[in-house]
Amino acid sequence: MSRRDSGTDDDRVRVRPGRGSRPRTKVRPDYSQAPRGMVIAVDRGRYGVVMDDDVRLTAVKAREIGKGSVVVGDRVALVGDLSGNKDTLARIVQIAERAHVLTRSAEDGDAAGHERAVVANASMLGIVVALADPPPRTGLIDRYLVAAYDAGMRPLLILTKSDLADPDEFLSSYSALDLDVLITQIDGESVDGVAAVRAHLAGSLSVLVGHSGVGKSTLVNELVPTAERAIGHVNVVTGKGRHTSSSAVALELPGGGWVIDTPGVRSFGLAHVSPDDLLRGFDDLAAAAEECPRGCTHAADSPDCALDEWANTEIRATRLASYRRLLAAR
Repeated sequence: MSRRDSGTDDDRVRVRPGRGSRPRTKVRPDYSQAPRGMVIAVDRGRYGVVMDDDVRLTAVKAREIGKGSVVVGDRVALVGDLSGNKDTLARIVQIAERAHVLTRSAEDGDAAGHERAVVANASMLGIVVALADPPPRTGLIDRYLVAAYDAGMRPLLILTKSDLADPDEFLSSYSALDLDVLITQIDGESVDGVAAVRAHLAGSLSVLVGHSGVGKSTLVNELVPTAERAIGHVNVVTGKGRHTSSSAVALELPGGGWVIDTPGVRSFGLAHVSPDDLLRGFDDLAAAAEECPRGCTHAADSPDCALDEWANTEIRATRLASYRRLLAAR
């Protein structure tokens, strides 16, 4: 083997041997038989996972999975130490295809417009709304509805604090939408209506969203008595609540099913949702929209939009108005 040229005749100079040029293999490990579980918590690079055999453990993700790609609700394959014992770590090596993904877009800074998955595989989106203290924010509620329809999730309105305001006026804005509605109220130190909410969520993976101060953490603690989610208070000056949940977490419901509690938010970007994405939540409008000219935005000022002709009854006109309101909320 030839000696590498050191660039000098000084015998005291030693040259390190060059690295080998062994080609990288293209063969990847087969994880098809690796044990599976569901991600129930994400915290600074550590992932709480409940395995299919009910063992709960902490894991890190394999480098090849990529940054920020594992979210609560994901079905994952794991290797390594799967005992769940203290101070042990498993490794997430694969993410199963997602049935549903709740996604939001960043609205500010350099990341504006960038999509980020919030939770995966939840089939129902529970939108928690306070009827008073703080008052309902219909713009944010509409954005949640758009996100649900885009993700193919069933939206559910959960109204809290009905002891402070009558829900009828608020619900009139949503009468044309195919929405399930559940109503709760505070009664002393308990929440009336929780049994109906628990029954509605039973057996499925659901996610609860809502802006700060609407009583979401109080509701979660009633649904899952062991949850111990921190409860915030509404500022009497601003009428806004304080964030109490810092990250999403999946909690097992007594009697079956899981509910994912998410941090309270004051905005929910939807730059990634197109008019046709939203139409998936309006089957009757989607059929009529097939007659629209190419490139039609379906907005009120869109020329020759077939939806205008379709809305020839009061019910249809109300449905179209609701769709266009949600379209504007994007």
